[in-house]
Amino acid sequence: MTTPAFISPLPRPASRGALSGFNDQLRSELCKLRSVRSTLWTLLGAVTSNVAIGALVGVFLVSRLSAAQQQGADPVRLSLIGLHLSQIALGTLGVLAITSEYGTGMIRATLAATPRRRTVLAAKAVVLAGVGLTAGVLSCVAAYLVFHAALPADTSSALSRSLTSPGVLRAAVGGGVYLTLLGLLGLGLGAALRSSAGAIATLLGLLFVPVILVGMLPDTWQTTLGPYLPMNAADALYLLHPEPHGLSAAAGLGVFSLYTALALAAGFTVFHHRDS
Repeated sequence: MTTPAFISPLPRPASRGALSGFNDQLRSELCKLRSVRSTLWTLLGAVTSNVAIGALVGVFLVSRLSAAQQQGADPVRLSLIGLHLSQIALGTLGVLAITSEYGTGMIRATLAATPRRRTVLAAKAVVLAGVGLTAGVLSCVAAYLVFHAALPADTSSALSRSLTSPGVLRAAVGGGVYLTLLGLLGLGLGAALRSSAGAIATLLGLLFVPVILVGMLPDTWQTTLGPYLPMNAADALYLLHPEPHGLSAAAGLGVFSLYTALALAAGFTVFHHRDS
């Protein structure tokens, strides 16, 4: 009688850590974001509006300012007038990063592949932050450089400061940080509301409606409440010097980051508990 040979079991594949799985999720979300045509057009619109309007302001607006007006003007704020358009583009991109999957039904495939919902939304937030920060900072710095290059030769030295002048680079980068936080704010609202139209309307309402309402109040109320409104807190990020009764750049960053964190917390809560 022969003795059966002992067959050793096949070695198990090494288990993949949580970090490796999250990296895969990041690649998946980046692929999805790049594959949507609206992403390219939204980012292109944001960059173009920042740079083009910065150049137009330097060519046409500055020459119409008196010497006294040039002395009191904030060059970074002038160069970033295009933020009024690019903020809508980045906020919309943040909303669509999640609501577009609900509109197409792709969210079911996403959650089937990655049942951990918080991991999915965290990966979306990281990818969106990276894309928004890159596009936002580069476009804001480029807008200031183009604005500075387009200034007339007789522009006041107070207005024609180089990018290396004290506070200028910090303020220009602050504009890009604001756009990034706004995109994340849109992502949180989109995850909470699951409707592109509803989330975009809520985002724009949060930015513009409180400013209008507080503007109807007495001056003391405006001075007390105004600096803490989302739009006014965001403005402090890209000012060279704080406005009277306004927040500093650090305080404005803290206040607007709090609004963003609250929106993301609401989005994570709804996304985790509600069926797809």
